[in-house]
Amino acid sequence: MRRGFTLIELAVTLLVLALASAFVAPAIGRGLDNLRTRAEVSGFAGFLRAAREQAVTRGEAQQVRVDPESRTLAIWVEGAKSARSSRSFSYLVSIEPDPPTAKTITFHPQGLSTGGTFRILAPGDRRYVVTVDTLTGRVSARLADSS
Repeated sequence: MRRGFTLIELAVTLLVLALASAFVAPAIGRGLDNLRTRAEVSGFAGFLRAAREQAVTRGEAQQVRVDPESRTLAIWVEGAKSARSSRSFSYLVSIEPDPPTAKTITFHPQGLSTGGTFRILAPGDRRYVVTVDTLTGRVSARLADSS
């Protein structure tokens, strides 16, 4: 009585594993890209929320300047010569203000803001929308409709 596996059984097993990994590997890659993109969108919205919080707690207006070309955000206080805080974003996303000229949002100490909308474009035609409400300064992020 012989124990073990035949060469054909081992070859078939390896073939099944190779086929399974060929289907699973791309899905894992797309999943990681989606995760990275959602992290970038959350970071963008979180930065805007932090600027609003600073405006309210410090009692002075905070400007957030968006530079879509360099993929950076910066918080400025009126009259300051340098940014109080800044953040850059991954090459995976591109940021488009809507309208294109609205690259600055001001958060006021009362919680109000000048408002704004930003579209964040990610690989695979995924689009996110980050909005800042004018009356409340509330920042929200959502996946854009695919229509």
